[in-house]
Amino acid sequence: MCADTQPGGITGAVVRQGDADYEDVRTGMLWNALRPERRPGTIVRAASESDVVAAVGWAGEQGLRIAVRAGGHSWCGSPLRDGGLLLDLSALRRYEIDAASATARVQPGLTGRELAPALAREGLAFPTGHCASVALGGYLLSGGLGWNSGCWGVACAGVRRIEAVTADGRTVVCSAEQNPELFWAARGAGPGFPAVVTAFHLDLRPRPAALAATTWVFPLAAVEAVAHWAVSAAAELPPLVEQAFVLGTASGDPSGPRTVTVAATAFADSPDQAARALAPLRGCPLTERPLSRDTDLPTSMDALYAGSAKIWPEGQRYAADTLWSSADYPTLLARLGEAMAEARSHRSLVLAPVSPVSQEESLTADMAFSVLGESYAVPYAVWEDPRDDEENIGWLRRTMAAVEPLTTGHYIAEADLTADPSHARRSFAPADWERLQRVRAAYDPQGVFHSYLTG
Repeated sequence: MCADTQPGGITGAVVRQGDADYEDVRTGMLWNALRPERRPGTIVRAASESDVVAAVGWAGEQGLRIAVRAGGHSWCGSPLRDGGLLLDLSALRRYEIDAASATARVQPGLTGRELAPALAREGLAFPTGHCASVALGGYLLSGGLGWNSGCWGVACAGVRRIEAVTADGRTVVCSAEQNPELFWAARGAGPGFPAVVTAFHLDLRPRPAALAATTWVFPLAAVEAVAHWAVSAAAELPPLVEQAFVLGTASGDPSGPRTVTVAATAFADSPDQAARALAPLRGCPLTERPLSRDTDLPTSMDALYAGSAKIWPEGQRYAADTLWSSADYPTLLARLGEAMAEARSHRSLVLAPVSPVSQEESLTADMAFSVLGESYAVPYAVWEDPRDDEENIGWLRRTMAAVEPLTTGHYIAEADLTADPSHARRSFAPADWERLQRVRAAYDPQGVFHSYLTG
């Protein structure tokens, strides 16, 4: 669209249904190759923070509801809604780092791949998402279970204030002192946040100088015994070690065996500290013979991101869901292992971080995000052929049904909000869900911003 025909003084691209490039732009709004057939009436690709103000104002004049997209990593396609306006923030990628105060101001389209090395050059770090191409906007709004969260905490706890555009077109600053209720919601509300965040102000951490990894791989049939051992070892690991179980197919090889991997990464100040931190995982008393093992191997953020890219490659079709559970990991993973053995796709997997975030922090911090169980897991159906959609989505739904008796809640960032309308509500403690409804009513009484996707 020509600049002189732009609505509302918007300088970024505006694409409407019927435009020649509409379908390419629409499908480009999601990273997942499995894209719902929902079609926004207008897509605004903001070129600046002032474009956000203009777009919200124009949508209000036109009576359009607004959905917001930063990086498009929503598995269930929350940003795509029928009709209304989709506000794309992916071009807002500027950042300013103040090394002296260990703080940063970042825009929502900035990705972990861009922020992490910029911080490293200043000797600083932040718990960015495990996938390098995840943008900060949706990640931080949903809580942010990222790298080294057992030590650094959930990412949204590192947000000290935000700048946002409200439903009535005002630009506001939100912090513990200013607009505290909207600030509370910004730390965990996810796609139900009733405003558009244009900037996050972050508290940063010292950069770990030495990273090391230990990995054990066993046959999937040994999952319960492996979980008992690894959880016992985890009790001796310091918080600077991030440990997770991965249930899947060895090396993604279609002919390979189904396996359970115990992966641990130390984020340390020295190689010696990293080796000491990983010591409880150096030996394994299990009689089951491991398929492979690597202990205390030096690694880097680039290598960690490369490993994530192998697990979640671009161009695939994904369906995912999350669960918190009151069951211990041996009980939970035994049931998920049975489901994994039935997965049609060799790319599908179950990820189960051990103690993904400090429970004490979640109980004391004033934020919408909360820990809803002792254990946490994410089943991912991953496949390539559209003809296999029904079977793979069906596997995910059957897997979640199998663990439903053990499920105490969900994590809003990756919950399958198309599966059950209760998934959004069950992603929050009951009191927090009620508080969130009050915040939405106060800041968006007309429902300008879409709430959670439930179908």
